[in-house]
Amino acid sequence: MAWYDHPRVANLLGFAACAGLLAYALYAQHGLGLEPCPLCIFQRVAVLALGILFLLAAAHGPAGVGRRIYGGLLALAAAAGAGVAGRHVWLQNLPPDQVPACGPGLDFMLQSFGLGEVLRMVLSGSGECADVDWSLLGLSMPAWVLICFVLLGGYGLWVNWRRPAA
Repeated sequence: MAWYDHPRVANLLGFAACAGLLAYALYAQHGLGLEPCPLCIFQRVAVLALGILFLLAAAHGPAGVGRRIYGGLLALAAAAGAGVAGRHVWLQNLPPDQVPACGPGLDFMLQSFGLGEVLRMVLSGSGECADVDWSLLGLSMPAWVLICFVLLGGYGLWVNWRRPAA
């Protein structure tokens, strides 16, 4: 039997991938000096949620419908993260004259506004979210995170919806 025939192991690998993404985000912030914008922080929260779901699926190890529920939750978390990352990529590709003005920091928004208003303000984007401070192979960090969300969401569905070998 291959590793992917063991859903617990496969989900644990998904958790490890999410932990690796978060570790690199912290390295980029503290080691490379890249300050995260509010959309970056929301993407980190989505990666954290995805990682927690992978870890819960690995620890719980359900069978049948339970595995499918975890697969659906993983796909939902990945889709939410992909939506935020997609919005971020879209903002980064706007013409300079259409980039929104810079807004207040996330800490200030959380202290001054309700959660619904903070979500609306962050998802509408701000000028600092349009900056591309890092790229690899021509893709910005949010573009890579978008790819990771798509891959991890598909992986979570595949691992938890496929029939394990007998």
